[in-house]
Amino acid sequence: MKRIDNRLSNEIRPIQITPHFIKNADGSVLIEMGNTRIICNATLLPNVPQWLQGQGTGWVTAEYALMPQSTSTRVARERTSLSGRTQEIQRLIGRSLRAAVDLQALGERAIIVDADVIEADGGTRTASIIGGFVALALCLQKLKIKENIKENLLKHKISAISIGVLHGEPLLDLCYQEDSNAEVDMNIVMQDASSFIEIQGTGEKTSFDRKTLDLLLDWSQEACTKIQEIQVKHIGPVLP
Repeated sequence: MKRIDNRLSNEIRPIQITPHFIKNADGSVLIEMGNTRIICNATLLPNVPQWLQGQGTGWVTAEYALMPQSTSTRVARERTSLSGRTQEIQRLIGRSLRAAVDLQALGERAIIVDADVIEADGGTRTASIIGGFVALALCLQKLKIKENIKENLLKHKISAISIGVLHGEPLLDLCYQEDSNAEVDMNIVMQDASSFIEIQGTGEKTSFDRKTLDLLLDWSQEACTKIQEIQVKHIGPVLP
């Protein structure tokens, strides 16, 4: 099947990461995956949430938002309450990024990663994790230098990718047109491109067998390995 952007079935979209995109953030990137573009900012806070205070451990969380003109029709700002979709996505981002950090070494500090989607063309949650990890790493690097911290705050590299099945054919890194029509839709988050943090998979229009699942996971791991190599180029000497 010919894809609308002429990619191979197992080919990811071009990834461009621009670090230090927002100067006021402790860590910031603009990530572009095809036509999906997201600003990811990491902010260091001096205290953890109240329910964690006194336990000697840090915290990493995330917020996610679609900007009003990020899609073909205007998205209303979620001013008073978050939709179920938004809550689910930002919890996924937070869980994923917490797996990267030594929370004990971080101490009673918190980091919040904001992922603001300025253009959505599929894969926004996985792109948010990819960019959010780089922003988080840059924030931790800044903290280590400022506070002269000797411990390795960053323990693992976190990458993610979307994958699915369209017209019976597995496709990696779906754009919106592919994703909106897919029979099977999955989001994969990996730690060090060797173990899984999260596998979200749904037969939207049909079921899928074990052979297909194995192929989707294999392609996802190969993609996460490539993505991890791109991420590492931007995070500097923060990993052990």
